[in-house]
Amino acid sequence: MLTCKEATHLISDALDRPLSWRERLKLRAHLALCSGCRAFRRQLDFLRSASQRFRNGAKEDD
Repeated sequence: MLTCKEATHLISDALDRPLSWRERLKLRAHLALCSGCRAFRRQLDFLRSASQRFRNGAKEDD
């Protein structure tokens, strides 16, 4: 079982690279039990989508 620290690293890594099947499996198991890490993932997803919308809006203004 992953620790929260390991899980948050994998959540962040998944934004930059594909996770191995083993990493995905361990992360899914951890997220099934840990509401704090699920919240962290939702926050990262929100920030990523907000920054993409901001970036796309800035390109349209040029």
